[in-house]
Amino acid sequence: MELNDVLKQIKPADRDAYDHCIYRFDHIAKPVGSLGKLETLLASISAAQGTSNIKIDKKCVVVLCADNGVLHEGVAQSTHDVTTAIAKSFVNGTTSVSCMAKACGADVFAVDMGMVDKVEGLIDRRIADGTKNIAQEPAMTREQAVKAVATGIELVKELKTKGYNLIATGEAGIGNTTSSSAVLAVLMDETAANVTGRGSGLSDEGLIRKQNAITRAVAVNKPDKKDIIDVLGKVGGFDIAAMCGVFIGGALCNIPVIMDGFISGVAALCAVRMCSDVQGYILPSHITAEPAGIMIMKELGFSPVIHGDMRLGEGTGAVALMPLLDTALAVYENAATFGDIKVEAYKKWKSN
Repeated sequence: MELNDVLKQIKPADRDAYDHCIYRFDHIAKPVGSLGKLETLLASISAAQGTSNIKIDKKCVVVLCADNGVLHEGVAQSTHDVTTAIAKSFVNGTTSVSCMAKACGADVFAVDMGMVDKVEGLIDRRIADGTKNIAQEPAMTREQAVKAVATGIELVKELKTKGYNLIATGEAGIGNTTSSSAVLAVLMDETAANVTGRGSGLSDEGLIRKQNAITRAVAVNKPDKKDIIDVLGKVGGFDIAAMCGVFIGGALCNIPVIMDGFISGVAALCAVRMCSDVQGYILPSHITAEPAGIMIMKELGFSPVIHGDMRLGEGTGAVALMPLLDTALAVYENAATFGDIKVEAYKKWKSN
């Protein structure tokens, strides 16, 4: 099926389900709205699932792994060998997000979307041995970009058949903050300086190299910001494109998808630009320490729950949200109402 046909199948999240969830919270014996964003996030899950009978008992994090040819421009401290080492840690269950996911009962699915080295034990969806150097040529062909997005969609479809009802997004790949910054610069009409951070830790000289590489990438490739596939194909990465597909797949399958940090935010923005209704199926988690994090949140109309200066990636911020959602659901399902305790309910006043 063509990607445009898939996008046409996506329906807005269920507003009635959202309102029913808020109605239930309003009648629980507590001050109205006193759980703040935990209430609205759970209502968003209700809207995404299209039911007030919320289920988030089977959780997972999908980690897209890929290498980036722009590393040749000296935009990171590390080489692709680190991507390989991280991927091996995913197989062994010893990455940071693997440990966090285990602690909150979530499964981890690490996917090779296009690494230089093959690592046995990953889910193999590799498109090529890393992208090309965006400072000199397009990252990938248009066909490869479409395939990467479609792969993300198919991954969600597979997870739905396995019963998963909440998905967190993650990534692993040295150099992917550079490709993400390049994509964001195009989508937001921003300079490289305004959307580029130090990633995993760059010197002042390294940051300048990174910004210059992004500026050249945009100038050389001339991506069309109205054509998201063109942008992803010319200056993006296999991980970003596939993650864009995961967000689209969540909307298609009525599964809420948790946005992680900067890279995940860029992928989410791409998905929403492709189909605005996808926005109703995305849950924000934390505000990244990357400088463009606030910019992305504002553009998507989201407000982060976690302010922890996190910038690890892998899906760690997204997974950190899961226990908070569990506690909100426990209140939603089990807490006494004003009627139960025979106390007059608080009135819900509308602000001027």
